[in-house]
Amino acid sequence: MSTSSTQSRGIDRRINSLQSNGHTARDGSRSRKRVITHNDAYLYALRVAYLTYLLQPRARRIQQALAPQPPVQRSSTSINDLMKDFSLIRDNKSTRFPHGFMSELEKRLTGVLMGRERKPEYQDAAIKRTFAAFFNAFTEQSFKKRMEKDRRVEDLVLIFFSNATKELQKGKAPGDDSWKLMADRHLALFVRLISFVLRDHDWARDRPELAGRLTTLESKLLAHDQDLSSTPSRNGALPGAQIESIVPLSYEVKDMSLVQVVARIFGLTNTQVHSDLNKYKPVWTEKAALQDLKSYQTYLNLDSKKTLRSDDFHFDEAYDMWRKGEAHDLSQMILAIIQSNPELAKSTSGSNFPQLQRQMSSPDPVDMKYPDVLRRMSDHSERSSYVIDQPFDMSTLSSGSQSPDTSVDDDTGFTFIPPDPRAYFRFIMGQAFMHDQNDQGLQPSEATVDAPAVKVLSKQSMEFLNELGLRWRIPPVSRMTLLLDVVAEKFFDQEISLDTLDAVFNFLKGQPSETKKNHNFASSLLSDRTQWTLADTALYQNTLSSLHEALMRDLYNAMQQCYEPKPPSIGPVMYVLEHHVCDDPSFSKSQEDMDAFSGALHEGLQQKAHEIYRSYLEQHVPQDQHSWEFFHVIELGKAVTALAQKVQKRYKKSPEVMGVNPLTALVETILPLYAEDARDIVTRILEIAQTEGEGEDVPIEDGFQLYRELVDIRRVHGEALPGVPFPFPVEATLADFVWRWIRLTESAINDWVDQAIKQDDFRVRTDSPQQIPTEEQRHSVSVMDIFSSFNQSIDRVVQLNWDDDLQYAKFMTALAKIVGAGIARYCDVVEQRFSKEMDRLSPEQEVAASQTKQEKWLQKAKDTWNNREKIEPFQFFPESFVKLNNIDFAAQQLDKLEHEVNVDACAAVIQKHAPPVTQRQKKINNYVFTIKIVEAEDLKACDMNGSSDPYVVLGDEYQKRLAKTRIIYRNLNPRWDESVDITTQGPLNVIATVWDWDAMGDHDCVGRASLKLDPSHFGDFMPREYWLDLDSQGRILLRVSMEGERDDIQFYFGKAFRTLKRTERDMTRTITDKLSAYIHHCLSRRALRNLTSKGITMSTVSNYFNRNRPQPTTQAPTEPDIARALEPLFAYFNDNFAIMNQTLTSTAMIMVMTRLWKEVLVTIEALLVPPLSDKTSHQRQLNQQELDIVFKWLQRLFDFFHAVDEETGEANGVPLDVLRSPKYFDITTLNFFYFEPTDALIRTSERMASATAARQQQQRNRLSAPASLASPAFGGAAGLVGLPSTRRSKSIMLSRNLGTMRKAKEEKWKEAQADPNDDMILRILRMRPEAERYLKDRSRQKERLAAAAAAEMIVRQSLMAGGGRMMGNLPRR
Repeated sequence: MSTSSTQSRGIDRRINSLQSNGHTARDGSRSRKRVITHNDAYLYALRVAYLTYLLQPRARRIQQALAPQPPVQRSSTSINDLMKDFSLIRDNKSTRFPHGFMSELEKRLTGVLMGRERKPEYQDAAIKRTFAAFFNAFTEQSFKKRMEKDRRVEDLVLIFFSNATKELQKGKAPGDDSWKLMADRHLALFVRLISFVLRDHDWARDRPELAGRLTTLESKLLAHDQDLSSTPSRNGALPGAQIESIVPLSYEVKDMSLVQVVARIFGLTNTQVHSDLNKYKPVWTEKAALQDLKSYQTYLNLDSKKTLRSDDFHFDEAYDMWRKGEAHDLSQMILAIIQSNPELAKSTSGSNFPQLQRQMSSPDPVDMKYPDVLRRMSDHSERSSYVIDQPFDMSTLSSGSQSPDTSVDDDTGFTFIPPDPRAYFRFIMGQAFMHDQNDQGLQPSEATVDAPAVKVLSKQSMEFLNELGLRWRIPPVSRMTLLLDVVAEKFFDQEISLDTLDAVFNFLKGQPSETKKNHNFASSLLSDRTQWTLADTALYQNTLSSLHEALMRDLYNAMQQCYEPKPPSIGPVMYVLEHHVCDDPSFSKSQEDMDAFSGALHEGLQQKAHEIYRSYLEQHVPQDQHSWEFFHVIELGKAVTALAQKVQKRYKKSPEVMGVNPLTALVETILPLYAEDARDIVTRILEIAQTEGEGEDVPIEDGFQLYRELVDIRRVHGEALPGVPFPFPVEATLADFVWRWIRLTESAINDWVDQAIKQDDFRVRTDSPQQIPTEEQRHSVSVMDIFSSFNQSIDRVVQLNWDDDLQYAKFMTALAKIVGAGIARYCDVVEQRFSKEMDRLSPEQEVAASQTKQEKWLQKAKDTWNNREKIEPFQFFPESFVKLNNIDFAAQQLDKLEHEVNVDACAAVIQKHAPPVTQRQKKINNYVFTIKIVEAEDLKACDMNGSSDPYVVLGDEYQKRLAKTRIIYRNLNPRWDESVDITTQGPLNVIATVWDWDAMGDHDCVGRASLKLDPSHFGDFMPREYWLDLDSQGRILLRVSMEGERDDIQFYFGKAFRTLKRTERDMTRTITDKLSAYIHHCLSRRALRNLTSKGITMSTVSNYFNRNRPQPTTQAPTEPDIARALEPLFAYFNDNFAIMNQTLTSTAMIMVMTRLWKEVLVTIEALLVPPLSDKTSHQRQLNQQELDIVFKWLQRLFDFFHAVDEETGEANGVPLDVLRSPKYFDITTLNFFYFEPTDALIRTSERMASATAARQQQQRNRLSAPASLASPAFGGAAGLVGLPSTRRSKSIMLSRNLGTMRKAKEEKWKEAQADPNDDMILRILRMRPEAERYLKDRSRQKERLAAAAAAEMIVRQSLMAGGGRMMGNLPRR
């Protein structure tokens, strides 16, 4: 077993014995209460204060001598004899100078020589001369180095004496010995200077033996002189006539500092105290004090009960240490009394008297109050501060009274020591403590970060109590425990504050910033507790236990108010508990007691929380149920939330107090109560509104505000009570308010759009007309307004932070539908206005409209004779371009909105919670048919020039217009490529009517065709192509696909995107159509023929009549001729582009140029080959010269649209990937087959057809169809039945944002380039009459392949859907 554990067991055993039996070896050490009167305590305190006055050092004064002193002869003692006290103990480190002393002595010597020394005895010139001689020797490096190493006193004193002797002998006669006395005096001043340096740097405390021996040496050197600095003669002149004498005691209270302290503590006047002193002066003498000490010393030596014994300590080692210290202190105290009154030492021989010398310098005002011995005895670290040269036996002193040796255990009392020193000391300490606490003049300690400004004991009180403890032999540890016991009692009686209790603990731990002397009052709580007495240990433990109980009671009471607006702070209580009580090693706490306290505190807080909630409920909710409103629930919730947040903030740094979380106790009580009450109140409000509200619903805003408040409370509930469900189903109860708001928004969306358009003038948003608009200024305010409305509508729901993902996704889906409806409305109105602006008559057309019928015929005949087609540029309105910018801006904003809403995540949530396929509703209410009007063939010519200006109008069987295409001028084989969406709930008959546009008069009907749209025929959702024969002449190609209109957020966004892109495409096409006439004019076969034939001139006519003569060879057109042929077209483009560039955004500008490029490609393609069909064409094939010209035109047009800057090399036009479209690729590859023989072309077509069939088979295995079959079918039987096309449909889901649309376009181009087909070869073969049979066979083959692929796809989809009906593939809600 270790020593420490053995000691610990011994300590516990002795303490337990002490606490159980109450036994102590000394009456004064017992912890029992003793009845002490106020007067008894006062008298014992007064006599100690009076004794301190008697023993204080006497003041000295200089007075004139009555007669001249006789000449003093030098003592025979040599300097070597004087230094024996140092030389005999050479190896003792306590008599050597400390490190750093030499440098400080050098500074002090420099001050003497410079006249800065404040002591008057160092101002004499002879002194300075002697010190200067020594200073020269002292500053030599060799001597200085030796002194820094050895630090011996004798070396320094001898070298000074040597230099002083040499200096003082100068100028003296050989027989004059007066200098010898001056040498002793100068050496004494030097020794005194050394003592000053030691004392000023506090080195004398560390080396008391050195300081004592220096004092003795100084006294011996001044044996023949009382005061060296009294007259100038003391420094070397003849003896003076002044002497130093001791000032007698006045015995006045005003001169007794500690007596005045006693008077203040006990509330008496100086007169009363003076009277008591006069009364007891004969008894309270130094002799009585000496007798007390001798008696106490005898009791200590005999191990009497009147002193502490070994049984009073934990260990014998502690007792031995205490006893040794007591013996030393007693010797010093007795010595001080004898020094104060030498008459008491008459019976003591001189050889036995200790050599104790006082300092000869002027006494310090503070040090004059107590003898050095008494001052230093209080600090055991300086117990050896006074030097006793010889052993001293105190028993040899005669006190004139009976020695206590004969009877050590009798009841004879002491004079100055009370019967129970601890009890009296405790009583007087309590008096002093309360006096100082009530003293308004006592300055508190300085406030620090850790402790406020407080006051414990004054300096005078601590000096007095220190004197009491010294005289009554109260150990410093006992003083400490008694002070804490007194303070605890005052705290229990509520006479002092908690801050004062904390300050006392800090004071006893040595923390307050007082002077060092104040630390001598008592031991520190941090000292070694194995040295404590049993009584002190038991008292300290009892005090801590009592304080713990009281502080815990205060903590409980304070915590009961923690929910109040301004609760009391528990910080001071917790700080004292944790840092001064619980963390103390002497305090033992039971975990059961702590758990019981925590449980009681938690229950008390819960009860308090319940009371506060009931007060809130009565304050915010009226008694009458019909008066209830959501406002009451909200206010009640705000009060609850505010209280929880306040408590959380209040206990943020320390959430738990003694294992109890106030916030948890609060929220686990009031939040469930609030949730249940709120649920019942809201339910009742809604019931009353439905049954008795007379059609008035609760305002939507009230529901939203209530939801936000409930969500905040639920969040607090979740943080404080994780895992505990919130009792109120908030979302399920308040979801109807969101749906009401959504329905309200849906009903107002069209009005928002109409108002935004109505207030818009569709102009660029510049400050002045001359300012060039930026990209951000090129759209008008209407599109900004509608998207601001959309964002506000969505933000309204987003800001609710709806906590049900499925409901939130459904909200967003409904809002997406509203946004799509608003965009569709905006596109419809804007496009109508745009079409009205673009379809207006030009000035020339307005003039022609005013002409008579005869004038019109004459003008047409004149134009025909002149072979001139007059093409005038179209005058665009800036407002039209702004509308196109708005559509483009709307697409960008919708794409941004789609990302912000996180459409894919909403769709995933709905899909995750969707019921199984077998449980879904099988019927689809709405179907979206997408009809693409592709092209027409062999239309009837309705104009005099043998052509028509066709456009198509789609209508239903009730003659309701569904869609209208743009006008294709002067073309009997037009290609529109325009799409329209038609929503229907069942079968629908669609009638397609082709009209011929006329600038004047009514439009002519070219022909009609009808088609039935039946959802049951499109169950596979595959696109179908229909060649419909017109009732007059020719036919029209329609491509139809169907998609179920789903209640899906991706569907609604995709539909809105497709609406925007179609509107944008239609508006762009309308703009380009105004330029297409001139494109067709410049890139027509007539222009090509004019270029090759140079036109009809007079020479050509004469050559016709001289045709029998040899004809010169026709010269091919040169490169400049070919370039000049396009100059009018480029100029026309540049003029229009300049107008567009002033208003259109860069994106819209590129879009228009891209559309024009497509128009150029279509025009050039029409020059080269006829459209695809199963019939032969009357179009003539170009010759090689014409073909070369066409491809040179194509290259120049390619460079023009790419618009590369010659200086920077930067492309400013259409990007290369757009220019190199699949159609451009088909045209460039046309050159390889254009002049091939018919047989070779047929073989190549067959080879491509075989490759296409193989690829189709591979793709069928992957459940997809090749893109090669995306070309239009050839009509015939397939056109009648509408066989499905295997081209991937442009579904709405693939158009739900700009990213998916770009990706779909890229995939389309990749498929077209990676999967070449034989369409161009078939179009070349149409100009070869001998290929008519092959064209029909190839058409039937493609029909069979398409039908087989479609049938296999239907079967596979049916099997994947469960082998049931084909309609199983329809989307289900």
